[in-house]
Amino acid sequence: MEDIHGIAEHDGGYNWLPDFVYGGIDGAVTTFAVVAGVEGASLSLPIILILGFANLFADGFSMAVGKYSSDKADLEQYERIRQIEFDHLETRTDHEVDEVREIMENYGFKGKDLKRAVEVITADPEAWVDLMMRNEFNMTRENVQPMHGAVVTFFSFLLIGFIPLVGYTFSPFIDLNADQLFILTAGFTLVAMFIVGAVKSKFSVKSWFRSGLETLFIGGVAAGIAYGVGYLLRGLL
Repeated sequence: MEDIHGIAEHDGGYNWLPDFVYGGIDGAVTTFAVVAGVEGASLSLPIILILGFANLFADGFSMAVGKYSSDKADLEQYERIRQIEFDHLETRTDHEVDEVREIMENYGFKGKDLKRAVEVITADPEAWVDLMMRNEFNMTRENVQPMHGAVVTFFSFLLIGFIPLVGYTFSPFIDLNADQLFILTAGFTLVAMFIVGAVKSKFSVKSWFRSGLETLFIGGVAAGIAYGVGYLLRGLL
């Protein structure tokens, strides 16, 4: 059986790995898609670098802002509903006690055990509200830190997203023609996608190999679409 302690080891503190995976996957997929599209259009090296780096920083910043805003909204919503529940403990006490009793009955408590469980929970407002948040609203207080999440997402996007641009950035020092350079770039990028996808399996029940293949496939499809569009539209430039 899988040891769940590795998954919960970050309880009480910010767990940066999900945000790193999130930013890394998107960085690799979108930047490689840009490179593939430009290659499909048979544009020059400077165009590849300009569009690639413009996407890298602009899209990375956009993702970071989106991550920050989303996490902050989730925390604000949680705190708002939590405060409403604290107010209800005072203004609708009997109703809230009945809800606790119903929840504990659903857990299998009966008779004296049910009465005792309700008394214990309703004696502690924090535990009382926490129970209501989990069972009535299906919400838990996660270890989310919007600013940390935004920073990790941004730098992960830059780090992994730079991989499709490495060969083109250092092309003056590499003795390869355009086709060879693109093949090399595609290979390194797909490997990077597979690795990041495999790391993603830490947060799911999928095997690392399957998760890696899925991420690789998604990136490959996105790049293929971009390359095809660029190829079809190359005559416009």
